[in-house]
Amino acid sequence: MKLTIQVNEGPYQHQSSDTAYHFARAALEKGHEIFRIFFYHDGVNNGTRLTTPPQDDRNIVTRWSELAQAHNIDMVLCVAAAQRRGLVDEGEAQRNGKDATNIAAGFRISGLGQLIEGGVQSDRLIVFGD
Repeated sequence: MKLTIQVNEGPYQHQSSDTAYHFARAALEKGHEIFRIFFYHDGVNNGTRLTTPPQDDRNIVTRWSELAQAHNIDMVLCVAAAQRRGLVDEGEAQRNGKDATNIAAGFRISGLGQLIEGGVQSDRLIVFGD
């Protein structure tokens, strides 16, 4: 089964991000394909490379990056939600006159069209968080 996953909550604000991550891993282990993971609303905070949790805590951003790399998963941050929360990649930094970027490895910024495409191309769209 081909899946698209939507994550609407930040990495340390709510259990949704952890649950989505564990769901994705379990789905992959069972042989399912993940077409895309789309991070929306506060979920875009899963894609900042500046997150630095305490050493005894899980690093959710790193987990997402490693999962994307290991399984070649397209992980997209909603552009509007990312801009509102100060997340920028090279292109957005240039367009908006910012002097730095802060997107973690494995993530990219794009629009809602990527979510729609994921829903169309997949057998299921699964949403985590409000």
